[in-house]
Formats: sequence, structure tokens, C-alpha cells
Amino acid sequence: MDIKDKLADAIAAAAKRAIDDGALPASEIPKVELSVPPQKEMGDFATNFAMQGAKAFRKSPRQIAQEIVNRIVMGEIERADIAGPGFINFYMKKNVLYDALAAAMAAGEDYGNLPPRDEPRIMVEYVSANPTGLLHVGHGRGAAVGSALVNLLRAAGYSVASEYYINDAGNQIDHLAESVNARYLELLGEKVEFPEDGYRGDDIIDTARHIIERDGDKYLAMEEPERIKALKEIALAEKLEKLKSDLAAFNVTFDKWFSERTLHPDKVRAAVNELREKGIIYEKDGALWLRSTDYGDDKDRVVIRDNGEPTYLAADIAYHRDKFERGFGTLINIWGADHHGYVCRVKAALTGLGYNADNLTILFLQMVSLFRSGETVKMSKRAGTAVPIEELIADVGVDAARYFFVMRSMDSQLDFDIDLAKKESSENPVYYIQYAHARIASIRRQAAENGIAERNDAELSLLTDESEIELIKKIEEYPEEIERAAKDYAPQRVARFAHDIAGLFHSFYTKRRIIGVAKEEAEARLALVVKAQQVIRHALAILGVSAPEKM
Repeated sequence: MDIKDKLADAIAAAAKRAIDDGALPASEIPKVELSVPPQKEMGDFATNFAMQGAKAFRKSPRQIAQEIVNRIVMGEIERADIAGPGFINFYMKKNVLYDALAAAMAAGEDYGNLPPRDEPRIMVEYVSANPTGLLHVGHGRGAAVGSALVNLLRAAGYSVASEYYINDAGNQIDHLAESVNARYLELLGEKVEFPEDGYRGDDIIDTARHIIERDGDKYLAMEEPERIKALKEIALAEKLEKLKSDLAAFNVTFDKWFSERTLHPDKVRAAVNELREKGIIYEKDGALWLRSTDYGDDKDRVVIRDNGEPTYLAADIAYHRDKFERGFGTLINIWGADHHGYVCRVKAALTGLGYNADNLTILFLQMVSLFRSGETVKMSKRAGTAVPIEELIADVGVDAARYFFVMRSMDSQLDFDIDLAKKESSENPVYYIQYAHARIASIRRQAAENGIAERNDAELSLLTDESEIELIKKIEEYPEEIERAAKDYAPQRVARFAHDIAGLFHSFYTKRRIIGVAKEEAEARLALVVKAQQVIRHALAILGVSAPEKM
């Protein structure tokens, strides 16, 4: 049990004693929430427990706070003060921090990883862009956030699988094939009218050119339906391979790439038939409709068209049913903000199928706006379309792109400053964090050269400067930050934590020397920065950002 858990239990126990003594009326004891005050003068920990309990205990917060302070029993507390309307500020004995640092050091590289949880497996599905073109920066944000969330949940002890849903069935793939066919014919000198719903990006021309380079004009003699069918499979395979390679270059991999085609026709038909048998789907005008209005939708939705073809919704229903059937207890989807209206339809179908729709969580990703020299960047210089993620990576690098994508909450719009992402200065947050890691690596090399050992039994009580104490406190907070970030599905908290601890290290570095001081003092300070480096490295790994040894 860490110090915060122990303090929370002590506060709850004090409240129980106050109830038993008659100082507080019998009531359910509110949950104890602890925070680290923004200023060191306000103590090591603070709680608003008294204000939270005012309604339950029917007393003023300051009266409740006084009863808690009078009865709290915990040897690690030096003193407790009541502040403002009823906050309780706790000042802990110094040895508590040293013990916490020693425990963190003993955990080694595993520090920050929480124990495995005995809970159903989680499925995180993200990106899932149609394999019809290049990944753009919007997909890049989804990729960075999704992979960071998977890493975060795993660090927090959850069993997690990641999945990419390949939309390789339906009209968009037909349009891809027709587009490639048109470009193929054009490149071979044939006159052709480009399809109205075709894809016009340069990557389609590249695909057609690759086919000609490999196979020449062998498909020219085919009847058009046969040729389009052949080109469809070639183009789809190339586009999918490009998606995988671009994502791998961005430090994004998936446990499974799930093909929509595997749902057709059997799994789609089975899901639709089950819903129809339960009266959740009905027939009208030759089509089959989902009664989504019964679950909050503004109108019912077609799942099977009057020509017998399933809609995207039908496949999505079958896909989510398949996820639950594979044994996942919690489903997390990261979708673009334009998919808000789709949620109640899928949840309606899952409820109709007998699943708990609350086990499906949809996280919405807002748009990315790129800026260069203060001006909005809307188009790719090469393709004249939305900026591909590979173009952004080539410009700012993988680390900066990933950190900038993750550093803001996914439900807020992101303004991505390209110039800032390329700066090698403390203004650039990812550079600032990585430089802290590299600077500690340099300190470790210099310490070794000067015979200063890295010791787990260093005399930590010698760490008495404010910069050292604040760094210890931050290190001690890390497991709890992982817990909270995972609970909130908020990898941006890890990005912010990494920046905060880097800042505390930089402050320490300007005040405290390691080389040229007494041996025991040097060993204690070295132990502290080595642990800080491990926490930075662990946080950057969650974000998918490298931790360089030299810069």
C-alpha cells in the first residue's frame, strides 16, 4: 500500500471514530480524495473530504475537518492543518518520502507497471481507415492516441488486444478498383472517362503505374468487369501493405487486422436474423430496418437494402457481436467526431442482441489543424490533398509527431505547430523531455568515470534540498498517475506527467551537483536522477516516443 492509500484509509478511519464518538452523525463515509497541493507551503497532500461530507454529516466543512484532525492516527504524519473553507493539508515526515523513493528504486524498470488485473479482456479498435488511400494527419492522431492508450492500459495491468478493422468490402473498394482501372488505362494510352465517385489522389496513379511495371498491359485484353475485379485485389493488397508500413514507421502495430470480408455473408446474416427474430429489425418497403428510435436515435436505420445488399451498419453490428463472441468484456473504439450519430445505432443493436451496451465505449477524436509560420497548412505539397502522415513524419520526425498528437485530450481540437515541433529548445515539449533523459544519461556516464556508484542502498536522507524533495514527490506519484490516466482513457496525462518530471529534473540540475561533492551525497543524488530517468523512459514508452541517451 502506498502512502496516499494509507493516508486515505487513515482519514476514513478518523471519520469512523468521529461517528462512533457521536461527534459526527451516523452516515456513509464519502470516498477520500487526495491531491498534491500546488505550493509546497500547503503540505504534501490535501483533501476536500470535509467539504464532500458536509451534506452527509450535516455540519460545516471546518467542523468536520477539525473532528478528522483530532482523531487521525498515522505515524507518518508530522502535522495536519485546516485551511480555507475546510481543506485539510497534511505534512508528512521526511522519512516517508525517502521510503517511497527506496521502494521505487527497488521496483527497478518495472516501476510504473501495475499488478495484473483479474478482469475481462479489453479490445481497443482504432484508426481503421478505409484501405483506399494514404493515411492523413487525422488518422495519424488516431494512431498515436490509440497505440498510447493500449500501452497505458497494459501498464495499468489490464489485458488488452488492439485491432484494425479493414473495410475491405463495400462500395469504397469498388470505387478504388474503378479508379485504378481508369488510371491503368490512361497510362497505357487509352481514352477513358474517370468515374464520378473515383479517388483522384496521386497514390492511385502510383498504384496503376506499379501494376504496369510489374505486369505490363496483360489486363488490357480482359473484359472490363474481369479486369476491374483483378485490379481490385492487386490495389487492395498494395494499399493495405502501405497502411501497415506507414503505421509501423509510426511505431503503431496491431495484434489483429480484421477483414470485414470475413463477416460476409454468414456473420452478417446471423446477426440480422437474430435481431429480426427478436423484433428489433422489421421489414418495410422491401428493406430491413433497425428499430434504433427505440434506443434514442432520431429515426430507424436500414440494415439490408431493398436489393438485398447489407449496409455498413449491418456489418458493424456483426463486427461488434463478433468481438463479444471472442470473449472481450470491454470494447473501446476510437472514432472520428463525425461519427457521433452512429453510437446509438450500434448500441441499440448490441442491446437487442442481449449484450450490455455499456461495455462498449466510443472515444471521439477531434480534428487536427497544422500550422507553419503561423499559417494553416491544409494540403499536401505533392498530392494537393489532405497532408499524409508520412509527409508530416518526414518533416518533424516520429517522436515529435506522436507526442504532439497525444499531448492534448482527444476530444479537443489540436493545433499542431510544425515549427515548434522541429525546434531543438525547451519550448518544444518533446525535446525538453528527451533532453532531460539524455542529460541524465550523460550524468551517469560522468559519474561512472569519476567512480561514483549507482547504489540502491544510497543514503537517501541526504536529499534535503527543495529541488530534491519535489522530484522525489513526483516520482512517488507516478503509479497513481498511471492508474488515473488508464481509468480516464487519458494518455495525455502521461504526456503531461513526463513534461512535469523533466521540468523538476532540470530545476534540480541547475541547483545540485553530483560530481565534486562528498561521496555519500553524490550517490544519493545519482540514485534520485537514475530513478527520474527510468520514470521518464517508462512514460515515453507509453507514448511511443524514444528515450535517447545522447542529443
